[in-house]
Parts: sequence; C-alpha cells; structure tokens
Amino acid sequence: MTTAIIPDGRKPGRVSASRIALYIFLVLTALFFLLPVYVMIVTSLKPMAEIRTGNIFAWPQALTFDAWIKAWSGACTGRICEGMRPGLLNSFKIALPGTLFPLVLGAINGYALSFWRFKGANLVFTLLLVSTFVPIQVFIFPLVRMMTATGLFGTLPGIILIHTGFTLPIMTLLFRNFYAAVPEEMFSAARIDGGGFWSIFFYVLLPISTPIVIVGVILQFTGAWNDYLFGLIFAGRDNQPMTVLLSSIVTSQYGEKEYNVNMAATMLSAAIPLLVYFVSGRWFVRGISDGALKG
Repeated sequence: MTTAIIPDGRKPGRVSASRIALYIFLVLTALFFLLPVYVMIVTSLKPMAEIRTGNIFAWPQALTFDAWIKAWSGACTGRICEGMRPGLLNSFKIALPGTLFPLVLGAINGYALSFWRFKGANLVFTLLLVSTFVPIQVFIFPLVRMMTATGLFGTLPGIILIHTGFTLPIMTLLFRNFYAAVPEEMFSAARIDGGGFWSIFFYVLLPISTPIVIVGVILQFTGAWNDYLFGLIFAGRDNQPMTVLLSSIVTSQYGEKEYNVNMAATMLSAAIPLLVYFVSGRWFVRGISDGALKG
C-alpha cells in the first residue's frame, strides 16, 4: 500500500514583475537570434523583383521555390552548374566515416586511459589535452606535404583521415572523463570474474556509454559536416562537401547577385545539422548532464 505524498510547502504566488521581465528578455533574445533565419527563409522564397525593393523583413508577395530548385540543381560553381546536389553525397561520404572512426578510437583510448593505465599514461593524456588547443592552421602545410607524399592528398580516404586525426584527442578526452566517473568497483568485479580488456569494454562499459556516444556523434557529425577548411584543402574537386560548394556558388556569380539562391543554398547546407540537433537535442543535454563533462 502506498501513501500519497501531500506537499506542505508554500504554494507558488502570483507571477512577479521580475519573472515577467525575465520572460520578456528571453523572448526578445530568442527573436534576436532567430531574426537572421527568418530573413534567410523569406528572402529565399522571393523573386528578385521583390528583393530589389529592399524590404528584407517583408513576407513574400509572390511566393516561389524557384531559388531552392536552382540552388539544389542549377546554381553554378565556376563552369559547372549542378547546384548543391553533388555536395550532399560527398558530405555524407566524409561525415559518416569521419564520425565513426574518431568515436570508436576515442572510446577505446578513453577506456584504456581510465582503467588500463600504463606507464606514461598521464603524459599521454596531457599531450592529448594540449593538442586540442593547438590551432589547426599550424598543421596545414606539413599535412599537405605528408598527404602529397603518401598519395592521399585530394582523396576521400585522405580527408577522412584528416578528420579522424584532428578530432581524436577531443573524443578521447570526452570518453576518458565519462569513464573516470564509473565506479572502480564495477571494473574490479569484472576483472575478478575473468574479464579481459575487450570483454570488459564490450560487455560492461559499452552498454552504459549511450549518453556519451550520443554526445560524441552529435559533436563529431556536425563538426565534420560544417567543416570548410579541410574540405577545401584536402578533399579534392571530386569530393567537395556542401560547405565548399556553397562558398563557390556565392562567390562565382557574375552580374546581379541572386540573394534568393544564395539564401536557399545556405539553408540546404545547414538542413542536415539542424535536423540532427532537432532530433537528438534531448539526448545531447542528457548526455552532457550524465557525465560528459565530468572528470
């Protein structure tokens, strides 16, 4: 038999003036940050004749999706007029393995640095931590020489290797901090039962790693998708992601700037990361609160 719990605390009073002011501030802040998105959407739905009037906040009088169609399949990047369509597949070919490999390697590294500490583990962890703060521009020229010497420059495996190498330290740091919060007794019990390195990882730690895995997937996938610098330098012309094509479309127009096409191309480039955030935002917050930043 269960007993109902009767709250005996003080009932909330009427909404105070300070709380109303807080709500107003939050609404204004949200509107401020959403205003550029609104301008982009309405501009992409206008014909150029309406855009020339200069009222960027006005709702389209003659709603049209021609700019979206042209941005997807007809906008020119130099002499090639295929729009953003080729970049979508290239972005997936880069972002998916560029997410999987750092995530797997980062989980194994974090696990080893947390429970299978070896001589010099602290030094390795310190070097990984320091490497996350080194500007990537420092490595560009040496990497170009190395990738050229190995024949990976301008290839799909080359750009995937670049994403894996540069994001492995932060993935290791995330998983190491998450596993550091796991009780040591759980690992000791698994060892007493005869568990080895891989069996403990797959049967004990991996099942409880869902929150940090989701955090890692969101961070890594959106980072690889939104990357421009690596894609521009290392991907090669046949593997250019959507971010590089977007820049080419915006900068290679001659004559009148087609702002509606540019806005539509920008929205197409950002659609997949926005979808990832909308779908997995709840799990991202849960993963952060469950220990992603502990340690």
